Formats: sequence, structure tokens, C-alpha cells
Amino acid sequence: MKIAKRVKANNELVDANKVYSPEEAIELAKKTANTKFVGSIEVHVRTLIEAKKTDQAVRGTVSLPHGSGKTKKVAAFVTEANEKAAKEAGATIVGGEELIKKIKETEKTDFDVAVAEPAMMPKLAAIAKILGTRGLMPNPKTGTVGANVSQIIKEIAGGKVNFKNDDSGNIHQIIGKSNFDSKNLLENFKALYQAINQSKPTTVKGQFIGSMTINSTMGPGIRVKM
Repeated sequence: MKIAKRVKANNELVDANKVYSPEEAIELAKKTANTKFVGSIEVHVRTLIEAKKTDQAVRGTVSLPHGSGKTKKVAAFVTEANEKAAKEAGATIVGGEELIKKIKETEKTDFDVAVAEPAMMPKLAAIAKILGTRGLMPNPKTGTVGANVSQIIKEIAGGKVNFKNDDSGNIHQIIGKSNFDSKNLLENFKALYQAINQSKPTTVKGQFIGSMTINSTMGPGIRVKM
């Protein structure tokens, strides 16, 4: 009953027929963030791509100026010479062929992001299916493969996130916690919006983004002006 009352009260705060400015939407999202825990502020983007066409896939990276508020566990696939540097940069799991062998045998991936130096990419073929189906395969296009793995790890810790469309052509991304300052959330939102716009596939003609909504965890969707 308490949950039902909370949901009803939140819904009454939001006009479903109105399209709010980003500033207004963020303030409303914070007001409806009244769960017992500190939730997130989420952005959902409906693109007008044909998701089944591989040449219209949307994926990219963005460095949120104020981070997402979520600590990510990073796995670094590196040669022995770079293991120490990767650990010092903040990687939780570091290794080379032995780590690959372990993942192949156990199929366990206890991390949120995987990065790799180019020399390790051919070796990762052994677990490409495991990592790929879980969205963890390092990829140069998402900035998770590079010679300077330490820098990549630091960027991820500093708020760099990956985004891509789902099977319906939608993009979902957290832009911070509900207790973030409104100004910081707005700056994160603008950075994400710009990055998504810049990732428009060349094969998509005309309008790219159909609509956008912002919401708090378990909160109502708030339509946002683009």
C-alpha cells in the first residue's frame, strides 16, 4: 500500500502531456526520487533507427563531467609488463592468458567493464562469445582498447561510460545519483545528449532522435524537450 501511494503521488507531480525543459525534468526527477535508498537519474532515448540493420547501430562513449555516481569494477587484459600499471590505475582484475583461461573454464565475469591492450585482442578470441553476449568485449570503437590501458582505466573511473542501442533502437543511460546537484546532472545530461547526436549513423537520414525521457529509479518518465 505504501508503494502504491508513493507511485500515485509521484505520478501526480508529472504532467504526462507536457514536454519539459531539461532543467525542469531534472528537478522533477529529483522530487520523485523518494525511495528508501539513493537511486539514480536515468535518461532514455528513443532513436528512429532500424535496429535490425547493423549499419544503423548506435554506440559510443561519453565522459560525464561529474561521473555517474557508480563505481565500476574494471578488468584489464594486459601483458605482464603492464600489469602493475593497470593495477595502479585502478583496475580490480588484471591479467593476461591465465585470466583468459580462467574465464573460459568458469564463464564467470565478475566485472562491469573490460579493457585491453591491442596485443591481447587475438587471445581474447577464446572468450569472445562469453564477453560479447554480456556486453563486455573490449572494442576500439568504445575506447576500451588501446596501448595506454592505464589512461583508459583512469578515464572510466573519472566518469567515461559507453552507450549503445538495444534491440528496439532505444538507448538507456544513468547520468548520476538522485542526490547529485541539479546543475551537475544537467551538465551530465547535456554531455550525453551531444555524444548521442554525434553518434548518428551516416545511413540514417532525417530525424535521428524521436523522443527522450528522464526518470529517477522507480519514478515516472518525464518527457524532455530536445
